[in-house]
Amino acid sequence: MPSRALVVDANILIRAVLDNRVRTVIEAYGESASFFVPEPAYLEAEEHLAALIARRGGDPERALSLLRALSRLVELIGADVYGAYEVEARERLGTRDPEDWPVLAAALAVGCPIWTEDTDFFGCGVATWTSSRVEMFLRR
Repeated sequence: MPSRALVVDANILIRAVLDNRVRTVIEAYGESASFFVPEPAYLEAEEHLAALIARRGGDPERALSLLRALSRLVELIGADVYGAYEVEARERLGTRDPEDWPVLAAALAVGCPIWTEDTDFFGCGVATWTSSRVEMFLRR
């Protein structure tokens, strides 16, 4: 595994399709960092991205194609990796957004921070990085 690793939240995957800067960060650090995505987060990104693009009058299939291409730069991980941390992750999230537990559980399992724009993860005992600051972590 590369020396730097992050668990990537669904909102970052969506931004990577909609925002060249986020996609460029993933592409630039793909060789020196690992970007882990729990399968439910990837599925959430697919669902929300398609709906978002359709509301904006865009082509959901084109956006989903970009997301699928991006998925080659990240490592999808299943419950076999993070499932043992479900109870702890749910306890740490409380009522903030209980459906985000796989992202937190993956971070606990892999032992790395979370890249997110979601404040629900703040204060749950795992470092979080936002897109505006993530390169500081990745450059170290």
